Amino acid sequence: MLIILIASALLFDFLNGYNDSSSIVATVIASRAMSPRRALTLTALSEFAGPFLFGVAVATTVGKGLIESTAVTLPVVLAGVLAAILWNRVTWFFAVPSSSSHALVGGLMGAAILAAGPGAVHFSGLIKVLLALFLAPPLGMAAGFLLMRLILFLAQLATPRINDWFRQGQLFTSIGLALSHGANDSQKTMGIITLALVASGALNTFAVPLWVIVVSAGAISLGTLLGGWRLIRTLGGRIYTIRPVHGFAAHIAATGVILGAALLGGPVSTTQVISSAIMGVGSAERISKVRWEVGQEMLQAWFLTIPATMAAGAAIFWIIHRLGY
Repeated sequence: MLIILIASALLFDFLNGYNDSSSIVATVIASRAMSPRRALTLTALSEFAGPFLFGVAVATTVGKGLIESTAVTLPVVLAGVLAAILWNRVTWFFAVPSSSSHALVGGLMGAAILAAGPGAVHFSGLIKVLLALFLAPPLGMAAGFLLMRLILFLAQLATPRINDWFRQGQLFTSIGLALSHGANDSQKTMGIITLALVASGALNTFAVPLWVIVVSAGAISLGTLLGGWRLIRTLGGRIYTIRPVHGFAAHIAATGVILGAALLGGPVSTTQVISSAIMGVGSAERISKVRWEVGQEMLQAWFLTIPATMAAGAAIFWIIHRLGY
């Protein structure tokens, strides 16, 4: 079961990169700053480096801060991961950006509560996780709005050639965004695998081994390299027509929020933060510029994610338990 769990966690990590790559490269591709393949390759390399540069605080939050240690068993962790994978595939099928972080948290909570009751969830850890998940999107939108307003003020006398500067600048902002994504999102898988190793007795204390960092960073990078093209179209064109300045501002705003959360140990949804930053940037020019109905679809998926994955996590744990594990 430990081998199955590690494989499932790496599959979740791969799918996380596959889905979230669209969030990172959509604006770069839509503004024609880079070709799709070049953008995905650069993003994958940067994501791999992220956790080595910025530590594993998020992994510790996911692995130690959410579920009571007495409730952590291999069936519980496996059920949580499988629920997150199932939800990712459902939202991918409908091309709706959703939160892998929300899905994983919901799946783990549902399985743990069915296994050991409501007391299995650390209230303080849950508050920290939920604050990070739900505060990050409005922070991303506010940061995008304010940054775009600042750019419009500073560049009001500039010639149209400034777009070339913003287009070239996206090379560096996309690297920063990918580094912050790798520093935050791949750590969730590191926390899950380390949690499983502790539950199985392979580790005595919660400390993320180097090989776990390497394989987790590698899995999310591989998923990013292959890319989620359905969601690239959603984020790159359906919200509004993106120009280089929009991509530049959205990248900087999202990077600040995601990297700040990673350093503080707060797991956030990259998809949510970037989508919100894109909307904030667009609304800074004109409120009607943004197709808010796309945002409403995303919002509905985000609010459904935790209840749906809690139910799925509990159901999958029940099945595993009925099979005698």
